[in-house]
Amino acid sequence: MPPTRHQKAADFRALHDGDPFVIPNPWDAGSAKVLAGLGFKALASTSSGFAFTLGRPDGAATLDEVVEHAGVLDRATSLPVSVDLENGYGRAPEDVARAIARVAGAGAVGASIEDFDPGDGIYPLEHALERVAAAADAARRLDFPFTLTARAENHIRGNPDLKDTIARLQAYERAGADVLYAPGLRSGDEIRAVCNAMSKPVNVLAHRGLSMSEIVEAGGRRITRRLLRARRARSAAPVACRWRLIPGTSVRRLSLRRAPGRPDGASLPRRRRSRRAPG
Repeated sequence: MPPTRHQKAADFRALHDGDPFVIPNPWDAGSAKVLAGLGFKALASTSSGFAFTLGRPDGAATLDEVVEHAGVLDRATSLPVSVDLENGYGRAPEDVARAIARVAGAGAVGASIEDFDPGDGIYPLEHALERVAAAADAARRLDFPFTLTARAENHIRGNPDLKDTIARLQAYERAGADVLYAPGLRSGDEIRAVCNAMSKPVNVLAHRGLSMSEIVEAGGRRITRRLLRARRARSAAPVACRWRLIPGTSVRRLSLRRAPGRPDGASLPRRRRSRRAPG
């Protein structure tokens, strides 16, 4: 029997209380099934990846489309799904609350909210707090434990101010967020500074300059591993997903030639190319 919504929500919350885990980003039902088959325990949607499937840039999907997408991902596997809600599809706190309620109704058991608007930039802290508080209140009104992630966008929006980022995440934690996330942290020291300042789990975005060991040792509890690159999305996914909790593995070392499931870094045999005669 498939797990109930309550069970998925409880399982997702429990993951944050256990060992560090990788949460990959499917962009459609097919990629979700591939990831589930590779053994991942939860999925998080990608706003850019989903927008690309519609032939649009990141941020160009509507809330209605994202709600439908949340249902597609939820029905594709038995795994818990968290949805990237960007800025909540509206500036006002009530817009954010509505977005939380709608994706929860479609099957999601978690979602993330940003403190950035493409037109207005980074929200003033007071307004950003009102939005997180509204999202947290909407989540608490549900009849299952919905996991709210609050994002501080400074480091990927041209303002890499670590002190302000930490202050924002601490405020979002007090406002009711269950997970804190500052995409764009570049070093183990920055991750450690953020994690040491929080009492709740911190999500970390993996990148080419960090190994899994560095992220975990710095305190990262949930690790986002981006899979989608529009030019090689489907061929890359099965191999890229083998970057999991292998100590010392750097994203830089990941290659499409890497043999799936080989932690020793062995490569797949290269296909011998036939030489075509000129002309």
